[in-house]
Amino acid sequence: MSNVRRVFFVSDRTGITAEALGHSLLTQFAVATEQVTIPFIDSVERAQAALRRIHTAAAEDDCRPIVFSTIIDPEILAVLRHSEGLVLFDFFDTFIGPLERELKVPSSHVIGRSHGIADDSTYDVRIDAINFTLNHDDGATLRHYSRADVILVGVSRSGKTPSSLYLALQFGIYVANYPLTDEDLTGLRLPRVLEQQRDKLFGLTIDPDRLHSIRSERRPNSHYAELRQCEYEVARAESMFRREGIPYLDITTMSIEEIASTLIHQRGLVRRVY
Repeated sequence: MSNVRRVFFVSDRTGITAEALGHSLLTQFAVATEQVTIPFIDSVERAQAALRRIHTAAAEDDCRPIVFSTIIDPEILAVLRHSEGLVLFDFFDTFIGPLERELKVPSSHVIGRSHGIADDSTYDVRIDAINFTLNHDDGATLRHYSRADVILVGVSRSGKTPSSLYLALQFGIYVANYPLTDEDLTGLRLPRVLEQQRDKLFGLTIDPDRLHSIRSERRPNSHYAELRQCEYEVARAESMFRREGIPYLDITTMSIEEIASTLIHQRGLVRRVY
């Protein structure tokens, strides 16, 4: 008997919505899971194939597999709904009906509406924000900092790049990030290029032990990854933030989503994509 519950996210499109909602629910339970996403189930035949895959994977388990679905088409969904040996959580059935009754308007039942391109302008904003962030990653280009909505500052491997890209991709926010160098940390002086954009700065910091672990994976047995060096850089960076009045956030135990939400809230960043 396995102590791991098998979980399937089944969707007629990418599966992103099913994953996001399913993950949010599962985090409330201290249960080990093995998760599989089955996207693009947009026909009865594909639904039947997905069902066979679910039954095959769960054949040796004593517990029924858990299936989260965001399938719209009732005929396709019926393949899962009428199958024995699994427990189905249909997100659209749970929420669409009550919303239709409250709004007094029938839903469109259009496949893929949540992740489609709503309009060209929104798509263009997202792509432009991503390009801006990639071009201004790790201090690569400093010329257009005036266009940035926020400039993340911190030592190497403190989460600047993934946070920047997430903010750009998900919300269309223009993010630059700048790595604090040994020269910056030794003098505890804000680089001149950042001085001119002081009101856009936001610092990221991290526990030295965690930073040591991350850097050791990247450059094992290097001075860069030594715990003493990590402790020095983090301490100096935080001293600079306090001295210069730069707000900062300890991201050690935070997910990318939490970092992004905190930045949007604390800095009052305007989302261009919803």
